[in-house]
Amino acid sequence: MAITAVVFMASVQADAQPQADASLQDGMQALQKQIGEMKAMMEEMKTEIVRTRAEAQELRQMLEASRDNVNDQYTGPLQTLAEEQQLLNAKVDEQYQTKVESASKYRVRLSGTVLMNLFRNSGAVDNLDFPSLALESSSIYSRRSIGGTLRQSLVGLEVFGPQIKGAHVRGDLQFDFAGGFPNAPDGVTFGLPRLRTGTLRLDWPRTSVVAGQDAPFFSPLSPSSIASVAVPALSYAGNLWTWIPQVRVEHRLDVTEGSNVLLQGGILDPLTGQPPASQFVRTPQAGEASRQPAYATRVAWNRRTFDRELTVGAGTYYARHYWGSGHTVDAWAATADWMIPFGGRWELSGEFYRGRALGGLGGGIGRSALFSGAAVYTSTRVKGLNATGGWAQLKFRQTDKLEWNGAYGEDSVPAGDLRLFPLIQQGYYDPSIARNQSSLINFIYRPRSDLMLSLEYRRFRTFMFQGDSQKANHINLSMGVLF
Repeated sequence: MAITAVVFMASVQADAQPQADASLQDGMQALQKQIGEMKAMMEEMKTEIVRTRAEAQELRQMLEASRDNVNDQYTGPLQTLAEEQQLLNAKVDEQYQTKVESASKYRVRLSGTVLMNLFRNSGAVDNLDFPSLALESSSIYSRRSIGGTLRQSLVGLEVFGPQIKGAHVRGDLQFDFAGGFPNAPDGVTFGLPRLRTGTLRLDWPRTSVVAGQDAPFFSPLSPSSIASVAVPALSYAGNLWTWIPQVRVEHRLDVTEGSNVLLQGGILDPLTGQPPASQFVRTPQAGEASRQPAYATRVAWNRRTFDRELTVGAGTYYARHYWGSGHTVDAWAATADWMIPFGGRWELSGEFYRGRALGGLGGGIGRSALFSGAAVYTSTRVKGLNATGGWAQLKFRQTDKLEWNGAYGEDSVPAGDLRLFPLIQQGYYDPSIARNQSSLINFIYRPRSDLMLSLEYRRFRTFMFQGDSQKANHINLSMGVLF
C-alpha cells in the first residue's frame, strides 16, 4: 500500500508540472501585451502634450499681438478705463478706512461738489456771483466788479432704505452755502448753509410716490451751467425753477417697445415769491393763507434715440392766493418742455410757459400781483400779474469729455398790466421791470469723471416799464471736484 501511494503521488506531481509552466507562460504573455499597450498610450499622450503646447504658444502669441493692436488703437479709452478703475479703487479703499453709518443701519452715501467760481461783471447786476438781472448802477450796485466764491459748493446725503410692499425706499438731501452772509467783517466769504432739495421716494416698477422739496415737476429742466448752481441758469428769464415742498405720484405706461408715457400729478406749497416777514418766525404767505394747496399735472412722452432720451412734455398748474381783506387771485400756468437729441452729438432742449401770478415759481420776474394801494384796505384793487416766458438751449457734445452749450431765455409781463396800477413795491423785485432777457454760452470739460472745468459768458438785458433798459455782462471761470 505504501509503495502504491508513493507511486500515485509522483504521478500527480509529474502531471501538474507542465500545467503550471503553461499557466506562467500565459501570464507573462498577457503582461507583456499590457505593457505594450501602455507604451502606446504614453506615446499618444506625449504627442498630444506636444501638440497642446504648440497650440498654447500660438494662442499666446496671438493674444500678445491683439493686445498690442488694442493698445495702439484704443490708448485713449483704455486710459479712461484706467482712470475710472483708479477712482473706483480709491473709493473702495476709502470705504475700508471710513464708513458713513446711520442710526437705522441702512446704507448712506455722501456726495457733493467742491466748486470754485471766479467771476467778472461789467454793468450793475443784482447778485455778483450768480446774477439774474441787469440794474442801474448806484453806490450799492457798481458797474464793474470781480470776485470769487465757494458758496455754490454742494453737499448731498442719500439713504437707501428697505422694501415696503414691493417698493424701494430712498431718501436724499442737498445743501449748498448760498443761504446769505453773517453780519461780520468779510462775511461774504462765510456763506451760510442752505437747504436746496430733499425727497423721500417709494419706487415700484412702474409707479413712484415722491414727497419732499424739489423742482416743480411740471417744469423739470434747466440749462447746463456750473457758473450758476445756487440759482439755476436763466432764472427770472423764462426758467420756472423754485424748489417747492410737494407730494406727487408718477406712473409710466409703455406705448411701444422703445417708448413710454409718464403721467404725473401732485400738490405743492402755493408759494407767491414774498420774502419772509421774520427771520425766525414763519407766517403764512398769500398762497398759504388761502388754506388750499397748489395743484399740478404733467404728461410726457419718452423715447430712446441716438442712445439718449427724447422727451416732450406738457403741464398745468393752479393755486389760489388770498392777500387779505377779501382780495383773492387765481394763479395758473400752462407749460411745455422738450429734450430732443439729433445727429448723435447735438441736443435741443427748452421750456415755455404762459400764466398768471407765478412769482412763487420764478415767473413774472419774481412777482405775483399788482396793487393799487396797501393790501390791508378793502378799497385796494389787486390783480394777478400775467406773464409769458421760456428758454431754449442747443448742446453739442464734441467728445465724451467736452460739451458746448448756448442758451437764451426771456420772461415778460404785459405793459397793459403795469399801466393799470401805480408801481408800488410789494415784493422783493422792482415792480417797474417789464421784461428780462438772458443769454449764455459755455463749455464744460470733464478730464476725469470727478473733475469739471468750465468757462461761461452771460449777457443780461433788463427792460423797465418806462422803456429804457439796462445791460450787463458776466464772465465766470468754474472749477469743481466731485466726491
